[in-house]
Amino acid sequence: MTSFQTPGSAGVIEEQATAALHAAQDPVGRSRGTRPPRREKAYRTRGSADIMKPSLAGLIGKYVLLVVVLGIMVFPFLWQLSTSFKGSAENIYGFPPNLIPSAPTLDHYAEVFRTIPVLDYARNSLLVGVGTVITNVIFATLGGYALGCLKFRGKGIVMAIFFSTLLLPGEVTLTSQYLTVKSLGLANTLWGVFLPGAIAAINVLLMAAACRMIPADTLDAATIDGANTMQRLRHIVWPNIRGMVSVVALFAFIGAWDEFLWPLVVLSDPANYTLTVGMNYLNSNFGSNPRVIAAGTMIALVPIIVLFAVLQKQFFKGVEEGSVKG
Repeated sequence: MTSFQTPGSAGVIEEQATAALHAAQDPVGRSRGTRPPRREKAYRTRGSADIMKPSLAGLIGKYVLLVVVLGIMVFPFLWQLSTSFKGSAENIYGFPPNLIPSAPTLDHYAEVFRTIPVLDYARNSLLVGVGTVITNVIFATLGGYALGCLKFRGKGIVMAIFFSTLLLPGEVTLTSQYLTVKSLGLANTLWGVFLPGAIAAINVLLMAAACRMIPADTLDAATIDGANTMQRLRHIVWPNIRGMVSVVALFAFIGAWDEFLWPLVVLSDPANYTLTVGMNYLNSNFGSNPRVIAAGTMIALVPIIVLFAVLQKQFFKGVEEGSVKG
């Protein structure tokens, strides 16, 4: 059989043989100055993993920094707690500080209860705190739903007003708040203490951020199916923002319980004092005995610690929550 070759076919065959020889000698293509995509991807993955994995020195430095921050935050509380249990003969200002009392005593706590009506003041604080939680949860949910899920004219202006209120310290509006409460006849009452904190701008913004996580298609589908506003709030919005509601409720109660300046301005009758204002009475009568003052501080702080310990699971769940649950 006779074989035929076209012009230039010999050169093509020679080039193919040369390329095959080079591929056999250099399978990764280094002689051509290229790197296979798969090998390059593996190299990038390996590099990113090395970046994310901290070195031994970085790990030690991170934990040292955490210990320092923890000491700065926790040490004042531990020092106050230790001082409240120390007897009169112990030195509370020694260095290094001794956080374990040599002879623990509860006399200072008993002195606090003998000096001021702690239970009455705690009841007043509890009434203000519970009322603040209820109004903040209701109004912040409604306001957050409007800002996060609805479309209306002037929405940007409303959001700007809410954000602008966060830039002003509370002392700036103290005079106007007092004049408003006084004109309503609520001065020297627990209603006057409660009213300015009935709704907080930060809580509305938190609820609006939670409502924005709900897909608009879900709400539109409910509207097409005939659901009204209350039905959408109950069956779609509320199940997906319950975590954030717990955050708002906890913040509202802590803020109302720890508030000192506003109740001090509004209240003049000792029978209406909240716990924080009533504890200030210890500072004036027992200024030379910091042990009694420390005991009063612990009494006012214990309810907040217990509340956070009970609700911490819901609190962190609310911070992390953001998906639609159906």
